[in-house]
Amino acid sequence: MEKYIKDYALQQGLFNSDSPSDGPLAHRLRPNLREDYIGLQKLVGKYPFLSREQIPSLLIWGPPGCGKTTLAHVLASNSEYNFESFSAVMGGIPELKKLMAQVKSTREEYGKKSIIFIDEIHRFNKSQQDALLPHIESGAFVLIGATTENPRSSLNRALLSRLQIVEIKNHNLNNLEQILDRALKLEDISITKTEREILINFSDGDARKVLNNFELLIDLKEREDYSEKNLKEIILENARAYDKNQDRHYDVISAYIKSMRGSDPDAAILWLAVMLDGGEDPVFIARRLVIFASEDVGNADIGALNIAVNTLQVVSQIGMPEARISLAQATTYLASTVKSNKAYEAINSAIAYVQENQTIEVPMHLRNFPAPNHSVKYEYPHGHPGNFVSQQYSPKNTPQFYHPSDIGVEKNIKERLKGLWQNLKTYL
Repeated sequence: MEKYIKDYALQQGLFNSDSPSDGPLAHRLRPNLREDYIGLQKLVGKYPFLSREQIPSLLIWGPPGCGKTTLAHVLASNSEYNFESFSAVMGGIPELKKLMAQVKSTREEYGKKSIIFIDEIHRFNKSQQDALLPHIESGAFVLIGATTENPRSSLNRALLSRLQIVEIKNHNLNNLEQILDRALKLEDISITKTEREILINFSDGDARKVLNNFELLIDLKEREDYSEKNLKEIILENARAYDKNQDRHYDVISAYIKSMRGSDPDAAILWLAVMLDGGEDPVFIARRLVIFASEDVGNADIGALNIAVNTLQVVSQIGMPEARISLAQATTYLASTVKSNKAYEAINSAIAYVQENQTIEVPMHLRNFPAPNHSVKYEYPHGHPGNFVSQQYSPKNTPQFYHPSDIGVEKNIKERLKGLWQNLKTYL
């Protein structure tokens, strides 16, 4: 029966003949035929060059388990090109040059062009990427690179200009159902509706996870204490993805900041929990709280910066897991308190003004050693009633940069400045 299933799968392009029969199911199920690649029709609609017989050099970008390597295999298996794999993690320039020489020899000897597939190509440094340029330019081989990182920031422009970029998204639920159905058919196994929902719903759109979890299910069912609850607990333990210094890292910290800015403490504490669960550096989070306190709360609540700075100090000294408590306190406070970005806008406006003008001279009476015979004398504010005296502190026609809001403590600041400067500055 097992041999029949394998032969059937080979005929249908469901089974990868180059894979060991005892290898991971995700590898054994990699399709060889275009029609078996789930979502190819949609990709061809967006990237018509994928339907050509003459494959251009391209870069496949997407999250883990979306089908990058499988797409490269499918494109190669439906062409007359040789397919050579290279890992940017395992190999360096010497190994790469050896492979390129081999490909060149194959073409000269047999007239057959090759595809070189480089997985994790973003791990190549600049010199390794540059080594590919003349060969791609001359058409010595077709390069297909795969990366989980945004190529516009992880690859140099010279290499990008020679490649077509294909972006693949996570699989939707319909795609995952089709992938699981093929696995069930190959393994000749039936599962319950609940088991099916667990496998699909907790895969994060990752086809590899669906198949790996399916294999986990097969192993668990051999145990006497197996239960669907136990399956769900094990899958959930490994289902949460967090990639420090990559796209999800930046997406989650962005959601965290925007939730606090939007005065939603529940959303902010959720994203804090996601970061802590993913192993994010708590000091990094605390530093962002300090920035937020000045940028988004500002003078509307002058105690916010103290809370953020204290949190940074506490977190730096005590570490996890206790640091989560201080981070939670600061997060909920900053998310809940009044907001003003007027100080942030003021410095941005002032810097722009400085950069748009020539050197801005300091008025003579404000200099460290003013000219003794200068007509304008510096007035010491503390020698006047209310510790204030109206005098010029910047060159004439300097614009107003700071526009206090009517929120929180900043409203009081605005009223005081209006009373002091009267007609000299509006502070409206």
